[in-house]
Amino acid sequence: MRGDGMTFLLFLGPSLIGFSMFYLIPFVLGVYASFTDSAFGGRLVGFSNYADLLHSASFRKAASHTMLFTAIGVPLLLTLSLMLAVLLNQALFLRSWLRTSFMLPLVVPVASIVTVWQIFFDWNGTLNAWLHELGLARVDWMQSNWSMSIVVVMYIWKNIGYDMILFLAGLQSIPKDYYETASLEGAGRVHQFRHITLVYLTPTLFFVLLISIINSLKVFRETYLLAGDYPYDRLYMLQHYMNNMFFQLDVQKLTAAATLMVGCIVVMTYGLLRAERRFRDNTE
Repeated sequence: MRGDGMTFLLFLGPSLIGFSMFYLIPFVLGVYASFTDSAFGGRLVGFSNYADLLHSASFRKAASHTMLFTAIGVPLLLTLSLMLAVLLNQALFLRSWLRTSFMLPLVVPVASIVTVWQIFFDWNGTLNAWLHELGLARVDWMQSNWSMSIVVVMYIWKNIGYDMILFLAGLQSIPKDYYETASLEGAGRVHQFRHITLVYLTPTLFFVLLISIINSLKVFRETYLLAGDYPYDRLYMLQHYMNNMFFQLDVQKLTAAATLMVGCIVVMTYGLLRAERRFRDNTE
């Protein structure tokens, strides 16, 4: 047993060292810096940085926009990916080709994706050219209230294939006998979906929900490449705020915002896992 433990540590050691050096230790130092008044050798000031952060109008704006984006994008993504998974779980023509096509955005680099969307939504882009041909006025899409909707569509387009595959795996793990028994007892498709599919898909649903929320908080790359450091007001999100604090060398606000964001993710994850466990216990 001791030899197995040493072998385990030997193989796991390089990964642990790398994770500690590049993730764990910097994160702990960042949390510590959020409670000080200086990046190096500062004195502890308690929650003063967090109080300043919560009183910052730009931080509140970024947080509200991020929550709005998540509240809109995640439910739409879950609904559409589940519908596609249910559809592609049937015996359809070109089913394998359709699955592959929905997965393609995952392997395309973000910069390439953004380039395509810029060509389509630019002032002189494809969409405005179509509007001009129809005699309609051009729209500066990324500098209008449509900007949030565009990023939501991009987020759904990029992540729908991944979520669909996860839902497909969950659907295929449900025994077919349950559906056959329900059909013999006269249950319709809607009743089967509500009382069989959704019930047994709950663990997958909670997992996909968690992954989708985390991915929605990583949409900064797309918005940054589309609109730059200081985008249209609707697109100013938490990652923009932290990026700007980094360029201003305001380490205290940067680390406080990052720590607060991580804390919210941890609390949300814990709540989702508790809800999923309670739901599973009730169904059993």
